[in-house]
Amino acid sequence: MKKIKEVIIVEGRDDITAVKRAVDAELIAVHGYSVKKNLDKIQKAYDNNGIIILTDPDFAGVQIRRIITNRFPEAKQAYINRYEGIKNGNIGVENADPESIIKALEKAKYETIDSEKVFTVEDLLEYHLTGFSNSKLLREKLGEKLGIGYSNGKQLLVKLNHYGISMEEFEKAMDEIIESL
Repeated sequence: MKKIKEVIIVEGRDDITAVKRAVDAELIAVHGYSVKKNLDKIQKAYDNNGIIILTDPDFAGVQIRRIITNRFPEAKQAYINRYEGIKNGNIGVENADPESIIKALEKAKYETIDSEKVFTVEDLLEYHLTGFSNSKLLREKLGEKLGIGYSNGKQLLVKLNHYGISMEEFEKAMDEIIESL
C-alpha cells in the first residue's frame, strides 16, 4: 500500500474509511460545511506536508472544495467521477472502490514518503501522552500547541510522524505544557 505524503481532506468519516482501504495516508474530515472549524488543522497540514482535496462529486462537495481551495490555493485536487462514486443513488467518495480512489490521487500527483518514523510509542510514554491518568489532558494541550487537534494516542503518533513535526518542535511544546501545569 502506498504511503502518501500529503494530508487528504475529505468530507466525512465514511470517506476516511474508503480512502484508508486504498492508501496509507493521514486524513482530515471537514464534516460537510463545518469546514471552517477545521481550518487551523488544515493549515498545519498544508504548511508541513501539503494537502489533497478529495470531496464528493456533488453540489455540496464542489462548494466545500471551493471554500478550501480559496484558503489554500496550492492544494492538490483529486476527483472521483460521479459514476465511480455512486451506490444505490447515493453519490460520494465513500462509495468509490480503492482503484478509483488511487486513480484520482495519482492524477493529483501525490508524493509518496518513506515510512521512517521520528516518533515512537516510547516517546509518548516518556512524555506521559499515553498510559497515564493525565495523558488525555496532555494530548489535548499538545494538539492545541502544535495545531494538529486532539487525538488519542495512536492517532497522535500518526500525526506527529505524518505532519513533519520535528523532535525539537515536539520537545519545545511539551516543555511549555509541563511548565504551564
